[in-house]
Amino acid sequence: MESKNRMGRPKCLRKVSEVPGINYFKPRGIPLTELEGVELKVEELEAMKLVYYDREKREQAAKRMGVSRRTMERELKSGLSKVIEALLYGKAIEIRGGYYVSDDEMVFRCLNDKHEWKAEKSMRKPRECPECSSKKIKVREE
Repeated sequence: MESKNRMGRPKCLRKVSEVPGINYFKPRGIPLTELEGVELKVEELEAMKLVYYDREKREQAAKRMGVSRRTMERELKSGLSKVIEALLYGKAIEIRGGYYVSDDEMVFRCLNDKHEWKAEKSMRKPRECPECSSKKIKVREE
């Protein structure tokens, strides 16, 4: 049987209201160097914040983040699993990484290869796509 090399749907950037200023939590009294850790993505934290802290309905939270309800459920499930693991087993939680854009950033899209990237709103529009060097780029419409 021949396996086909298929590319999935391009992942869309998740919108987050802010990137947290505090990026580590750990059990008290144990040096960080002695702890195992879990990495909580910024968008997983945002999903949990919107649904469990701000008490938004999942559908509304998904719209605010610019994702489908199904993607919202995946972010919630993944984030909760990591937080619970850290609490049960005394692991550190590092909040970092992911695939997101914050309110002070813009998303650019290449019309040639559909590549998307983010940049601060205060910066000027890029002259070319960082992937294919095409000059055909625009600000992504929401």
